[in-house]
Amino acid sequence: MGTTVSTTHIHVAHSPSYTTYSHVTAPTLFVEARGVRYAYRRFGTEAGTPLLFLPHFRAGMDHWDPLVTDGLGANRPVILFDNAGVASTSGETPDTFDAQADHVATFTAALGLGQVDVLGFSIGGYVAQTFTLRYPESVRRLILVGTAPRGGETEGTHPDVSRVARNPVPDLEDFLFLFFEPSETSEAAGKAFWERRHQRTIDVDPPSSEQTMKAQTSAILAWREQRGERYAELSHIQQPTLVVNGHHDIMVPTINSYLLSQRIPNAELILYPDSGHGSLFQYPDLFVSHAARFLDTDVAFS
Repeated sequence: MGTTVSTTHIHVAHSPSYTTYSHVTAPTLFVEARGVRYAYRRFGTEAGTPLLFLPHFRAGMDHWDPLVTDGLGANRPVILFDNAGVASTSGETPDTFDAQADHVATFTAALGLGQVDVLGFSIGGYVAQTFTLRYPESVRRLILVGTAPRGGETEGTHPDVSRVARNPVPDLEDFLFLFFEPSETSEAAGKAFWERRHQRTIDVDPPSSEQTMKAQTSAILAWREQRGERYAELSHIQQPTLVVNGHHDIMVPTINSYLLSQRIPNAELILYPDSGHGSLFQYPDLFVSHAARFLDTDVAFS
């Protein structure tokens, strides 16, 4: 069972402190705002700019890699979060990423967070871009992994992606297909990630609902449509941005990561070899080192 946190007492001292928790042990907390009871977990350090994680299609808080979340939590507060209607959070999932980004803003305001760093993975990257554009004062730095700009390229998407991603209960083989390369090394890394992902066995998120899947699917279809001049909105993302992907992403073709890095004024691109959509899970230690350096330096690309 989680704990509901009153927004009027959010700054009360916590006991035990967040530093005693990890990905596996952090309790599920709840904060209510504007009629939605948001589920979240917080761990890592007490001080520093919080790093907010926004996950992939249908994913809740348990879909992250503990090596990534705990690794990045070594030097900053980490916040995992279920958006409206997803997993442990109440309400219905909106069918646009604009509305989902508005829920992120409501959630961060309810926790009294003046500014955050944001890590958006896959469709979480769509939400992260939209949140940054709609609430630029709320974002210090941005990490976009395995994602695409609005109206991005779809050529190179495997024809089986949509069918496999909609399986009622995705299994190991589904994740290997969607997130990793069909090579011995990549699949071995995928199987190791699968084991890590299931280390948490108490106070776990329920699966996301069919409503969430349908709403997120509608949001994805809308995201693929251009809005005004193609990619023009990316020039308005002024925050330092780290763009990361595998060299062969069959879900969100890797060319989109190149487009993001070209169109966002202050962006760096990193592509990992022999990897796909889940490159951050295939190379967790390397990803943490790159992301931590980006977040920790006074000047992002010094």
